Parts: sequence; C-alpha cells; structure tokens
Amino acid sequence: MLDIITDNLDVWTTVELPKKSGGRGRGKATKKSPHGIQKLRELILELAVRGKLVPQDPNDEPASELLKKVSAEKTKLIKKQKPLPPIEPEELPYELPRSWVWTRLPDITFFQEGPGIMAKDFRDTGIPLIRIAGMHNDLVSLEGCNFLDEDMFKKKWAHFKLELGDVVLSSSASLGKVSKVDDETVGCIVYTGLIRFQPYACLHADYLIRFLNSNEFLSQINKSKTGAAIMHFGPTHLKRMLVPLAPLAEQYRIVAKVDELMALCDKLEHEQSESGKAHQVLVQALLSTLTQAQDSNELNAAWQRIAEHFDTLFTTEASIDQLKQTILQLAVMGKLVPQDTTDVPASELLKKIAAEKTKLVKEKKIKKQKAMTDISDEEMVNGLPDSWSSARLANFTIVGTGATPSREKMDYYIPAEFNWVSSGETSNSFISETKEKISALALKETNVTVYPVGTLIVAMYGQGKTRGQVTELLIEAGTNQACAAIQMIENSAYHRKFLKLFFQKAYEELRSHAAGGAQPNLNVGKISRTVVPLPPLNEQKRIVAKVDELMAICDSLKARLNEAQTTQVQLADTIVEQAVG
Repeated sequence: MLDIITDNLDVWTTVELPKKSGGRGRGKATKKSPHGIQKLRELILELAVRGKLVPQDPNDEPASELLKKVSAEKTKLIKKQKPLPPIEPEELPYELPRSWVWTRLPDITFFQEGPGIMAKDFRDTGIPLIRIAGMHNDLVSLEGCNFLDEDMFKKKWAHFKLELGDVVLSSSASLGKVSKVDDETVGCIVYTGLIRFQPYACLHADYLIRFLNSNEFLSQINKSKTGAAIMHFGPTHLKRMLVPLAPLAEQYRIVAKVDELMALCDKLEHEQSESGKAHQVLVQALLSTLTQAQDSNELNAAWQRIAEHFDTLFTTEASIDQLKQTILQLAVMGKLVPQDTTDVPASELLKKIAAEKTKLVKEKKIKKQKAMTDISDEEMVNGLPDSWSSARLANFTIVGTGATPSREKMDYYIPAEFNWVSSGETSNSFISETKEKISALALKETNVTVYPVGTLIVAMYGQGKTRGQVTELLIEAGTNQACAAIQMIENSAYHRKFLKLFFQKAYEELRSHAAGGAQPNLNVGKISRTVVPLPPLNEQKRIVAKVDELMAICDSLKARLNEAQTTQVQLADTIVEQAVG
C-alpha cells in the first residue's frame, strides 16, 4: 500500500492548486500548501485509520479484547453507566482488518467540554484558562489565555483540570484543531468551545490525535455539527461517534509510520517552496534584463535568452503574471515596438490636444482647468525615445469624479434612470451595466456627472485590491466620489487603449501615492498630476496591437497551465479514492 505514496511522488509534488483551508494532522500544511502534498497528508491518515498503512501482526492482542478489559475496569470505577446505542451494520463507514473493531468514542476515552466561565470570573493571574488561540500547534499552549482565581478554581472547576497527555479538540471556531497537553499546560483548564479527552488504557493518545485529524472524523463532524455563523459540535455528537480501533501494539506502529511519512511531506513541501522561490527570483531577474536593456541589441539578446527557456520559465500563474507586467512596462518605456522616424512626435499631439481644449473652453463645453505645475526632474520619465513626451494626465485629458446621492432620499434612486458606477465595479475590464442606477432628480441636485462611452474610470479608494484599478465605460454612466473619470480629448481608440494599459502597468505605483490611515485614499488631484510617458499616436497603435498579441499568448499559457493543474488535481484525488476505496 505504501507504493501508492512512493510511486506517485511526482503527482503529489506537481499539483500546485492551493486548498482553501490549512491541512490537518502533524506537519500541518499552510494555506499555500500545494494541493498534491495536502492530498498526500490526507491519504496517509486515511490509510492509517483503515488499517492499510502498516501490516497486521497475528501476535497482537485484538482490539475486541482490549475493549473487554476497559469495560470491566470502567464498571468497577463507575457503577451507573448509561448504555450506548448498539452499532448497526448500516452505520459502519468501511470494513476493518479482523483484529480491529468499530467502537463508540465514549468506550475508549473520557471527554468533557470546557465549563461555561464568564468574563467577570477572569483575573490578572491565577490558573490559566486555555483558549482557541493556544490551539495552533501540536501542543496546547498558553497563548491568548485568561486566568482564574485559584480558590474559585478549587471550589468550582477542579475536576476540569488538564492532565499530562490529555488531548484537546476545538469544537467551535477553528473547528477540528487538535493539540496535546504537555508539562506547560498540566493543571490548566479549557474554555468553552474546547473539549478535553483522557484516553483509556486501550487507546494510544497519539493514535486518537491521528484519528481526530482524519477525513473520517471530519466526515462524521460534518454530519453532526450545527449552527449558522459559527459551526460547532459537542459531547452529545461525540457520544455517537464511531472510532476504528486497532490493537494497541499496532496503534504504536501506526503512529510511528504516520510521523515518518508526515516528515517526508514536510520535506517535500519545504523543497517545493524553496524551488518555487528560486524559480520566481530567476524569472524576475531575467525579465529585468528586458526593462534594463540600454539599446535594441541588448533587448534582443535578453529576449533570446528568455525565449530559449520559455517552457521552463513560465510554468506558474505568478511567473505568467510577471511576464504580463513586464510587457506593460516595456510598452510604456518605448521598448516594445520599434520607433518609426516618419511618426508625428508626441509633442505635436500634445499641442493639438491643448488647442482643442482651448477651443472647448471658449465654446463653454468644458470648464477651464487649473494650470498644472511643471514636471520636476524627480518625476520626469527618463530614457524615453526622442519622439516621446512626458505629460501630466490633466494636460491631455479631462479628469473628473462623481458623488453618492443621499441614501435617505429614495427619489434619488427611484426611478432608476441613469447608470451609476461604484469603485468596486472597477475590478472588471469594462463596464456594460451597473449594479445601481440613480434618478434624474439625483443628477439635477447632486454633483454626479454622466460620462460618455470610452471614459476610463480609476478607483481612488476601496477595500483590498480596489484602489488603483482601471476600467472603461461601454455605457454612459455617472460615478460615486471614490472614482476618477478620465475623458479623452483625442478620440482615437488606440490613444484610449494606450492610456488604459498605462494605468494597468502603474497600478502599484498609483496605490503607493495614496494617503490616509486605515484605508489610504487617492484623490482627483493626485490622479490629475500623474505623469504619463506618451508616444506618437501611430506608435500608440502599434504598441496596443503588440500588447494585445502578447497578452493573448499569456492568457493561452495560463489556460493550458490551469488545464494541466486540473488534470493533476483529478489524478491525485483519483489515487486517493482508489487507495481508500
């Protein structure tokens, strides 16, 4: 059975899709743990609790005999015991080896939930009260604990005192975390939401931990847990829990083998992590040679080096994203396409736009804008081709914003007549419909402006990744005050597309200019003052076409990668299913 693990190491170590939650069991995986290694951990634990991880020894005392001894001992100690319901054949999850037996959890371990202690009982010092914060490692810790008065503890809660080797399980928040009590936490007690176990003589505490970390236990929890916002289970559910009990000697062999194999998983995960980091550094270093090239010869040589190893370099989503960002960087540096000496320089384009803006102001179609400050030496984009120019955004576009009509006036939202964009909607490349609309009254009485099709919308603030995102209107729409609206004076579609890809490239730089406390913000002034490297109009067309071509290649790479990863995930899942089925 171990051949399933060793013969498929390439499967376990090449599946990169991350799980949504961390791993279970010794050597727990992180949230970024590769799916393949996570499935390997799960497989090891499943084989362990099914009697398939180590061979059975006919000389071992059968588990049924262990249960008889424990039952006799319990009868001496506890005179009145409420009988547990018999195990019906239809309850059995799978077949066990002949020397094993299915039993209910109370037959092999004592367990109790932490007492309902109130915050008013907490003290600055005294007996530690273990909380969920102390449950993030293999051993229970004092992290995040409270304290109880020692005299009150002796009167009310002494029978909850933890003993060496007890096992603690979280039954509410961080559902299913398992840790063991050592010298540091002996004599403490656990808070509500934690359950302590004291295994009887028939049960090795570490075998219990392995079972509590297995998918079989998790499956039984999922059938029993209750709750809405926070799922939880308790002693009532545990009383009916079924446990696959191995002979005691085999339990020791299982624990040793699980530890050995989990150590292998840790090693594989570390090696894969280090390999991934090295790969990322290599990709970044090689891509940097493109942006740092001083002339076309250096640039061509750098491209050639990358092209020779393309299939090796761009094998992860992160590396493909790095390639995309480099393409955008080259585009706005004048290094993506060759210059054409017959192109009308960008300086002439800026003069044309300035004249058009002056005309629009005279015709009262737009308001006269406040003059922009000159570009300082620190802001100047260096190394641009001679035909390019650097210009502040407001010098060749019209930058505006919007407003949020009062939510207390329903007349501002009913009837819903005009599209209205919020900053969160900038996560889409284009906006063809809006989640909300506003009324004509809102348009009349507030600062909302309806912008034309083709306007670029940049999020100035918002949660998470929102700030700095850019999108394009495919419909006429207003915005809220969290968005900057950029209208073109030059109506060329390629001019608009070039400016959009500039903002895509400048995403991180733009975000770094935000100010504020918990939620840093940009503002219209900062957006307006953004310095843009501007190529001749004809070169903008060539750049946009080349970017579209290369981005399509990147998207194709990513699609093939996702397809391959999905296949590997399915293969890993199939191997696990066959092994335990």
